[in-house]
Amino acid sequence: MTNLSNLFDSHMKTNLLRRFFLQEDLNFLLTNRVPRLLLTRWMGWFSHLRSPLLARLSIRVWRLFTDVDLSDARHQHFDSLHDCFTRELQPGARVIDPDPAVLCSPSDGIVGACGRVVDGMVLQAKGFPYSIGELFGPSQDPSVFMNGSYITLRLTSSMYHRFHAPQNMTVEHVTYLSGDTWNVNPIALARVERLFCRNERAVLRARLTEGGQPIALVPVAAILVASIRLHFLDVLLHLRYRGANEMPCTAHCVKGQELGWFEHGSTIIVFAPPGFELCEGIKTGRQVRMGQALMRVIGASSRLA
Repeated sequence: MTNLSNLFDSHMKTNLLRRFFLQEDLNFLLTNRVPRLLLTRWMGWFSHLRSPLLARLSIRVWRLFTDVDLSDARHQHFDSLHDCFTRELQPGARVIDPDPAVLCSPSDGIVGACGRVVDGMVLQAKGFPYSIGELFGPSQDPSVFMNGSYITLRLTSSMYHRFHAPQNMTVEHVTYLSGDTWNVNPIALARVERLFCRNERAVLRARLTEGGQPIALVPVAAILVASIRLHFLDVLLHLRYRGANEMPCTAHCVKGQELGWFEHGSTIIVFAPPGFELCEGIKTGRQVRMGQALMRVIGASSRLA
């Protein structure tokens, strides 16, 4: 009974602590009204310290604020907090939708705003539109996505942080845009206008192997996570790598292939041109896993049916 009582008390204290920090005003103050860039650089340094003991202690503290599930991780012991943030999965931990008419989710995430690109505008939250032209940066032409579809995927800090190819495709160009590190949680998205256009981000322009349609992935960094690694580019995109930087490339990727990772948790916005629609059940607030169907070619029937 004593052990059960202690466990109950521990859970109660943890839940109270989480609810305290989830108060909107306090959360916004603690995660945004701070020296964001300095704190992000410090976190980058701290997370790379190689000490298994320090990593274990840090993960314990991390679990006070969020539900970290490492059950599907390839490794259960980590030499640094960074190793835990960027953990790989056990083989078979995610199922890749094999339908060639489907764009699958490039990452685990929670669906934020989603729908159609109207007059070059999309939503980050209700009442907070932004221009995809500003998001893509001055060197990129987003006109092929006008009247197309988009989905915003928010990766929480506890989630699997690697992202993958949503379909067989060739990445043809990457634009890196240095920027701020606002938090990208719903509280900040409902308060800071054009937040995604302010934060550090990379615009990956790609073309599908079958059909040749253009798509775009826009990984957006955030506080504590201003670092994006792409396997097909021999450079770490981070705050000190000042943008805009243009990186033409020819990277052939198969569906589900790992493209890179964030070093904490952030956002990926997926754009598809006219001719695609959201898959059934995809709506704001739904949690999805990497490999799950997000969009499909309009009118295409599953070849597996």
